[in-house]
Amino acid sequence: MAERTIVITGASDGIGAAAAQALSAAGDRVVVVGRSPEKTKAIAGKLGAEYFLADFAQLDQVRGLAAGLKGKYPRIDVLANNAGGIMGRRGLTVDGHEKTFQVNHLAPFLLTTLLLDVLLESKARVINTSSVANSFFGHLDIDDLDAEKKYGTNRAYGNAKLANILFTKELDRRYGGQGLTTAAFHPGGVATNFSAESNSPMRFAYKGIMRRFMLTPEQGAETLVWLATARPGADWVSGQYYAKRKVAKANKQADDAGLARALWERSEEMVSAQPAG
Repeated sequence: MAERTIVITGASDGIGAAAAQALSAAGDRVVVVGRSPEKTKAIAGKLGAEYFLADFAQLDQVRGLAAGLKGKYPRIDVLANNAGGIMGRRGLTVDGHEKTFQVNHLAPFLLTTLLLDVLLESKARVINTSSVANSFFGHLDIDDLDAEKKYGTNRAYGNAKLANILFTKELDRRYGGQGLTTAAFHPGGVATNFSAESNSPMRFAYKGIMRRFMLTPEQGAETLVWLATARPGADWVSGQYYAKRKVAKANKQADDAGLARALWERSEEMVSAQPAG
């Protein structure tokens, strides 16, 4: 197999870094994307990989990332939208959106759509890191995506992870016929720092005694690596949500095709709109 170009966001730590190491070791050309200059540079240096910096709480940085990737890589075989996390109290980004929703959904949505011409030309696969939180906490209100009416830390995270699955399904519906393949997945309960900014009770599991019973980043990355290397259409089905390399049950809203279309259209409006003031 010829060397492939794989872009992984959120690759400076946790399962993103673990996946980057595994795919690099397998002979792929991995492009590391992270928010922390120190961590991102360290992982890239360890792998001999190229890297880009971007804070997904600022959509202009996502636009700059997309432009940089398109300028350097005429072919992108895999885009792994892995960056994300649980946040704390409700707060707005500089773009005027609720931070959890922007970092976990709007930013990867924007990055993917800005790269679509390259991804389609490459017949690429797009892998979106979701979470079982989509089932536990998600209840998406298309008219309250920025959680102005109702906010809770876990609810916001669950909604964003549900949005990842809806985006995956709509991406497949729109572009599957042109050779693009896509999947969302739950990595499992992984001992990482992704809840560092959260005031959710879930953060105690990631910091306390339960941490010893959680998966390692390498174990959490296994499904991502599998989706990046196995054969779409033969080993896995495009547009589906996976856990432990099997199609998994998601929130019942995940099967609402009308909601998936509406979320895409509303997301387009949100990433193109200028913040108030």
